[in-house]
Amino acid sequence: MRYARIVPDIAARAIDGCFDYAVSPELAETCLVGCCVLVSFGHRDVVGYVVGLADEPAAGVDRARVQPVRSVLAAPSFDEVGARLASWIAREYAAPLAVCLRLMLPPGQTMRVTREEGGDWTLVAERAKAVDDRWVSLTDEGRAFRPRANAKRQQRVIEALGAGPQRVAELSALVPGAGSVVSALLKHGVVAVEHRRRVRGSADAASTLSSARAPRPARLTDGQEAALAAIARAADARVGDVVLVDGVTGSGKTEVYLDAIERELSRGRGAIVLVPEISLTAQTVGRFRSRFGDDVAILHSRLSTGERFDQWDMVREGRAHVVVGARSALFAPLSDVGLVIVDEEHEGSYKQDQAPRYHAREAAAELARLRGSALVLGSATPSLESLERCRRGGWRGVSWTRVEMPERPGAAVLPRVRVVDMRREFAPKNGSIFSRALGDALLGMAERREKAVLLLNRRGFASFLMCRECGCVPTCTHCSTALTYHERTHSLVCHSCGRSWPVRAYPDPSTRCPSCGSRYLAQFGVGTQRVEDELGMLLAGKGVDVIRMDADTTATKGAHTRLLERFDASECAVLVGTQMIAKGLDFPEVTLVGVVNADTTLKLPDFRAAERTHHLLEQVAGRAGRGERPGEVIIQTYWATHPAIAAVATHERAAFEHYELAQRREAYYPPFSRVANVVVGGVSETCVRGRAQAMADAVRREVAAGVGGEAAGSGRAAAGGRAGVANPRGAVGMVLPGLSDVPGMPEVPGMPEVPELPDGWEVLGPSECVKGRVKDRHRWHLIVKAPPEAELGPVLSAAVGSLPADRRTTMAIDVDAYDFM
Repeated sequence: MRYARIVPDIAARAIDGCFDYAVSPELAETCLVGCCVLVSFGHRDVVGYVVGLADEPAAGVDRARVQPVRSVLAAPSFDEVGARLASWIAREYAAPLAVCLRLMLPPGQTMRVTREEGGDWTLVAERAKAVDDRWVSLTDEGRAFRPRANAKRQQRVIEALGAGPQRVAELSALVPGAGSVVSALLKHGVVAVEHRRRVRGSADAASTLSSARAPRPARLTDGQEAALAAIARAADARVGDVVLVDGVTGSGKTEVYLDAIERELSRGRGAIVLVPEISLTAQTVGRFRSRFGDDVAILHSRLSTGERFDQWDMVREGRAHVVVGARSALFAPLSDVGLVIVDEEHEGSYKQDQAPRYHAREAAAELARLRGSALVLGSATPSLESLERCRRGGWRGVSWTRVEMPERPGAAVLPRVRVVDMRREFAPKNGSIFSRALGDALLGMAERREKAVLLLNRRGFASFLMCRECGCVPTCTHCSTALTYHERTHSLVCHSCGRSWPVRAYPDPSTRCPSCGSRYLAQFGVGTQRVEDELGMLLAGKGVDVIRMDADTTATKGAHTRLLERFDASECAVLVGTQMIAKGLDFPEVTLVGVVNADTTLKLPDFRAAERTHHLLEQVAGRAGRGERPGEVIIQTYWATHPAIAAVATHERAAFEHYELAQRREAYYPPFSRVANVVVGGVSETCVRGRAQAMADAVRREVAAGVGGEAAGSGRAAAGGRAGVANPRGAVGMVLPGLSDVPGMPEVPGMPEVPELPDGWEVLGPSECVKGRVKDRHRWHLIVKAPPEAELGPVLSAAVGSLPADRRTTMAIDVDAYDFM
């Protein structure tokens, strides 16, 4: 008798783990690791995932009480390594194991057991399936067949098939009623019909972008050669070593990826390539397919469920060995992985914002270790965490190596950067959103018939409306967020919950201030819609195509590719957009890059704000001058002296890194610590605040018991009921009462007092989130800091498990958090 280790698909921490089930002889050949099965759990049937097989049940388990596997619902979708990776994510990020295993499932597979009120439990199984097309062709006998003179449809079908086999669907469009004709001819042996697998969306994946081609260069630069040598050593070691390719924008990192993958394919191994933005997929896939043909599969969220399943199934069947996509592509069923590549590794979009809240870079490192692959991280602006690990020479038992690529291939050089202080620009009454320098540069670009890119990391026409009389700013009635004005639709939109109100109907049929009734509502701030409009006025009559690319214009399927193809085909054009246009795009005709407001992300309540601003500016600056003509970058800002902006102007990244690391070290933030953000939400603010305080106290107890023990007491943060900070920059927050004093929070008998924390650990908060209310739910959070080598996930899981259940609130644990809003 075989026994299966099965994880029930129940996202509850109380029953998180594996359970033993007996595998009957009838199911022995089909019940394999990675299968989806139906089992009994408690008093009902549930869906489960097989993560292991054994000849004996676990120690201490009575064989007589082991229940059998009821049935196998789906074929394996992951192997033992996939199960171990899911287990690592569950532990590292304090997530239920069942939720982590769902990452490994085929696109479109949904299986659950439900019941209506008072009814029986029923299995609901939904699976995307392969699509087979019927192809029809003439047989040898059919070529000599002559239909009757009045059989006009048979004549037309045979005439069409004379040119070669055709799909029945296409034949039916050409000859109405061709399906019945084919059936009749099939009976007489005139035609033959076969089923061929159709890969949905394969025709749409081809890109017409000129930059999507990847011709092999005549020679590689010294930096490219050094990077390839380092990657080859890491791949040959087969222990998960990491190579950080630190190359300036336009230095040819993609060519390094292509050559490294080509080497692995020649050795019979595959590769996974992650890109941070869906907008980059068209160019990236085009380059990879120009080199590897149909051996490339694409996986990202803008594909339909059927298209994603076909691409996923191509990988599982071994028909594709190179996987390109967003962070979910990391879990493609590619068994023999020789190389994992994370392009633009510094990007925050690699952090999952829903459970399980994993970071794709960290999960890729663990996958490379488990598979014996090499991990390649590429960026012109590497994250401080990656740079710190390279300085140490390793992390968690594997080697981290940094290779620099400081030059661009051929005659291309880094662009000239000019910083415009907008405080001086407004002194002579210049009311335009464009400085004189940027306006003149745009006019010059139009005269030379070149192309430009304008960045503004804020969509909409204006950031908000404000009453000139009383200063009231209309806010969302469901969120603590100011509404953004969209001129094209004449509406106020909440970018937190997505609700919108027509301007004439907010808050009543008039356009008056909701507070004082004044008619003087003014627009403040600048959005991409306004930039598009002002560009149209500035460049009117000059034959310049203005293209806007933001979340509003790319909401439909294929919109990214269509807009980029339009920009590529235009003789002279300006691409206006948010951060999705700042990285990865390669258009040699772009000679001008303008940043309308560099301060948009600089003043957010986030310790990574300066780093993100520097990365964004450096990346968008790199879009200019990638061809033979020199490039120019103009950055408009009200804080021209900030190190993040000054470093971009001089191309001296080391100066900014020195400044930022000093700030991080003083405030004890990554890379000198690990940070987790625990967010508690609910309808009742009293319950939310009490639950957050209970969680903070529970974390302190777990840390003291598991890390410091009785020797704790010299920690950086005070304990007990003292609150921490209201934001991650370190501002002191309000002092909250103890757990037993919080209204609405039940007392827990016998709960010990909260001890002080050991050195290196801090629990800050709880305090109200910056977005204190979203979708009518109040939000409070606490921040936990730990030493860089600490295991935060198990500590936070134990703290949650020690609390009594409370259905009035929800709790989201984000380890290595990127969003503190």
